[in-house]
Amino acid sequence: MLIYVCTKAQFLKDVSSGRIVSILEEAFRRKGLLHDNDRESTAWENSLSAVANVLNTKELPDDLQIAVEYQIPQTSKRVDLVIAGEDTEGRPHLILVELKQWTEALETTQPGIVKAFTGGQIRAVAHPSYQAFSYAKTLENFNTAIQEHQIGLHPCAYLHNYSPSKREQIFASQYQEILDAAPVFIKREETKFRKYLLQWVRRPPREDILKIVDQAEIRPSKALQDVLGNMLAGAEEFVLLDEQKVAYETVLSAIENALQDGQKRTIVIEGGPGTGKSVVAVRLLVELISRQGRNAQYVTKNAAPRNVYFKELRQEQYTLEYVKNLFKGSGSYVNCPKNAFDCLIADEAHRLNEKSGMYRNKGENQIKEIIAAAKVSVFFIDEDQIVTTSDIGSVDEIKKWARKCGSQLFRLEGGEDTLKLTSQFRCNGSEGYISFLNDLLEISSTANHDGFDGDYEIRVYEDVCQMREDLRQKNLINNKARMVAGYCYPWPSKNSNDPSIYDIELEGAFRARWNFNSTDTWAIDFDSFDQAGCIHTAQGLEFDYVGVIIGLDLRYENGHVITDPSKRAKSDQSLRGLKKRPNPELADRIVRNTYKVLLTRGQKGCYIYCQDPALQDYLKKRIEKINHPEA
Repeated sequence: MLIYVCTKAQFLKDVSSGRIVSILEEAFRRKGLLHDNDRESTAWENSLSAVANVLNTKELPDDLQIAVEYQIPQTSKRVDLVIAGEDTEGRPHLILVELKQWTEALETTQPGIVKAFTGGQIRAVAHPSYQAFSYAKTLENFNTAIQEHQIGLHPCAYLHNYSPSKREQIFASQYQEILDAAPVFIKREETKFRKYLLQWVRRPPREDILKIVDQAEIRPSKALQDVLGNMLAGAEEFVLLDEQKVAYETVLSAIENALQDGQKRTIVIEGGPGTGKSVVAVRLLVELISRQGRNAQYVTKNAAPRNVYFKELRQEQYTLEYVKNLFKGSGSYVNCPKNAFDCLIADEAHRLNEKSGMYRNKGENQIKEIIAAAKVSVFFIDEDQIVTTSDIGSVDEIKKWARKCGSQLFRLEGGEDTLKLTSQFRCNGSEGYISFLNDLLEISSTANHDGFDGDYEIRVYEDVCQMREDLRQKNLINNKARMVAGYCYPWPSKNSNDPSIYDIELEGAFRARWNFNSTDTWAIDFDSFDQAGCIHTAQGLEFDYVGVIIGLDLRYENGHVITDPSKRAKSDQSLRGLKKRPNPELADRIVRNTYKVLLTRGQKGCYIYCQDPALQDYLKKRIEKINHPEA
């Protein structure tokens, strides 16, 4: 979306007259965009004045095109500044500039991440080069005008206040790859920055390049198709088995029919833990992008599975930028045009929320927005994995919004309106284990309450330290064992760099921190074993072995497993709103579902420690019956 666009000469006039901020604010209002951020207005005034000083030279033509706050189509991302022109041979170019007022930054050990003072405190944020680079890659990979008109893209960053005495931080060696792709210019480097611009835009554009790019069709480039296909080739994690293959082919056929006949459609696939919902979802994305060239995205509320998939694809850090824009958060479609995508694939659809944004104040309903934005919407769902009061994903809710959006619900030949995945591919293929848990947690009564088939290791520990050490030995094999816990423990380490502060402290000198402050790929990082995951960071993931710490929100009393939501940590948002509007049934369901999810993260085994001694004894007796059915 073009919010402010003009010639270089007009841009210089708007800045020198002191009107640039008011012009931008009016442009936002005309486009129906909210702008009530005083910090952003101040940033415009300061940064655009610095840019004007660089552009104010006769060497750069007055008729160059300038765009400020250019919103990349089908995203909420805005490029601070775009300069459009031609080189001396008449080839068109766009220079994408990320502007920062920073005076300094701190290097980190994470690729493409620095720490800087922003939003009132020091935060881990993307390196400015990385930001500019990612915007360029998004345009390159999805904008047909870039591909067809052979428009050169040149990302860079201008940190006009950045102190030269602090340059070693922003230019640290670990950032060299991204700096090569998107150079940074700092304070007192106006001449150097100007020379960079002159490499690409010596002449004004003969065509309205910015308008051509803004109005172009959005579809994946051939390069993106090839990269995505190659990334999954041979990846065992994404091989389809049996029933998964049937579901995959059925859905592909339904999508193809919908795109051919023009009828908007919604497809619902139900499946419990370990039935392969995510595997099918990712394979669908790959097929639609790499072989069919469709405009599709994979959508989840929880970022953890997306981040792990990126790392599991085993590519170089910046090669992943080719595909990151295909994996999106569920709040990405608030302002998306209708039918902008051929297909949106919503995994873990039970976790979808009503409102979007950090403060839950954007949009109307994520299910509605996903259906509205796609010609074909596909939802993978398990209603027994609803684990917070904000989770609204249900089959009925999807059907309701499909009707309201004029999207035809896909039906099987037998008339069923949901496709079901039932075969168990986690927990060593033991469908009986899932039934056992349903009975154990009193989610539902099953006939399989005294045992289950399959070679699955389940142990109950009296000593949580011993559980961790046994789990550690499993982790030494292939880094596929992790600890998780119910959210009954506060988070004192959140704002502390003190290594002596722990979040979970139990008997026997057991101490652990939540994994929230670590990387986005805790589940597969080699140095993350001693951190504990929770429902928010473990859902959607799987390990070979999982160790589960059951807190006091689940106990055994009077012959029944009971829940006590009051034992949840105050920092937990899962039960948000239930103090003002009590709903004991929903709170009970959330606690039970949470532990069912945690207890099904292990493919080969599950180790359990209970804080409640009575629950621990009860579990041990149940497990004894499984291990010695004739006793």
